[in-house]
Amino acid sequence: MLRIFGHYIPTSIVLLMIIELIVLFMSVYAGAYARFFDSSNITSELSLLQPINIKAGVFAAIMWLSMVATGLHARNNVDDFSAIMIRIFISFILGLALIIATYYIYPKVFLGRGVFAFSLIIAFIGILFTRTLFYKIDNHNAFKRRLLILGTGNKGKMLEGYKDYAMKRGYDIAGFINVDQNEVLINPDNILTIESTLLDLCIDNDISEIVLAMDDRRVGFPLSGLLECKMKGIVVREILDSLERITGHIELDALHPSSVIFSDGFTNAVSISYIKRIFDVFASLLILLLASPIIIITACAIWLSSFGRDPIFYRQIRLGLCDAPFGVLKFRSMKTDAEKDGAQFASKNDSRVTIIGAFIRKTRIDELPQLFNVLKGDMSFIGPRPERPQFVLGFEQSIPHYSLRHTVKPGITGWAQICYPYGDTEEDTKNKLQYDLYYIKNYSLFLDMNILFQTVQVVLFGQGAR
Repeated sequence: MLRIFGHYIPTSIVLLMIIELIVLFMSVYAGAYARFFDSSNITSELSLLQPINIKAGVFAAIMWLSMVATGLHARNNVDDFSAIMIRIFISFILGLALIIATYYIYPKVFLGRGVFAFSLIIAFIGILFTRTLFYKIDNHNAFKRRLLILGTGNKGKMLEGYKDYAMKRGYDIAGFINVDQNEVLINPDNILTIESTLLDLCIDNDISEIVLAMDDRRVGFPLSGLLECKMKGIVVREILDSLERITGHIELDALHPSSVIFSDGFTNAVSISYIKRIFDVFASLLILLLASPIIIITACAIWLSSFGRDPIFYRQIRLGLCDAPFGVLKFRSMKTDAEKDGAQFASKNDSRVTIIGAFIRKTRIDELPQLFNVLKGDMSFIGPRPERPQFVLGFEQSIPHYSLRHTVKPGITGWAQICYPYGDTEEDTKNKLQYDLYYIKNYSLFLDMNILFQTVQVVLFGQGAR
């Protein structure tokens, strides 16, 4: 697992991204040679494509970003091979449209119809081959880091529940050790015993990391054994750190105030960042410009659906930075009397949603007016979704650390939105909070860009919308 600008990305995914970028770049050269293979003077033909390295770079960058936007490098999609094949096809259609638009805007990077067609075909075949090979190699145990868990109680059971999930993220939980002699909640088949020393056990089982998951460290803490393992190059981690790397969120049941205080994160997101503000304004203005036809058509459709009787937009009070209330602006997607019985979450197949509202909610078009909230400064482009005061009061009383999400500006999209589906229960809210805390802890402009591109796949595939 690599940490890039504070964000954890599986090593295999990083390598795959680099290899695919190279494949896309080289496919242009292969396409050029394939196009002029039967030419009597291939050198002369190729010279007409100069500077081919820049043209290949533009082609590779656009296709690669299209793959990122369709979720091909998302950590929660690495194990679904059939879905990946569909995403590759969609990403190439998206890439094709973007490249054609680029050629019209900047004709100097045009490859020529023949070379472009060959390059696209070779790139598609190359990516399919790379992905197939990746899935065969990535699932091999030789490429996984083996973990030894110290603890067989509640925390150990928490990790055991993620055993299969960890395997798909490059981790193999080799076993658990009962060191504190407390109640054992782990499957006995997964428990190992120390025959001689902790180091010998690690060497015999090819352990890469030791995870501290003891419920009570006052009893049986193997200090000397851990020190010996540490000096031999075996990584020792806290359970919260390991879970964060495996799941991409911060496990609330393992989070303590001291973890926040002594963590190396939770500072960048809560500090005033002019770079983030510039990013918010630029992204909002750009999307407003590109989406202006959609905004106008949607406004007209909503107005016509009620013959001008009902409003096009509606404002709803949400809580933002430091619990400050503000009016979030959205396209009206429900009937005007939708909340005559009080505030409530939207449910699946909600009868309050209008026909047009169902479509704009599914495609997230109803969120577009919030770009004006971003420009005003009430919201950021990326951040935890703002919640209603009526719900926040109850969540702060029942969900630990819920108030931490209000230490940053809320966003139109966020880490929780691309990693977790829409939820209408308190348990869903708790799970989404875990992703929001990961974002706050590991905030960087790189993570914002990552979320921005992956939001495209949420819109394209209608994930989590109601």
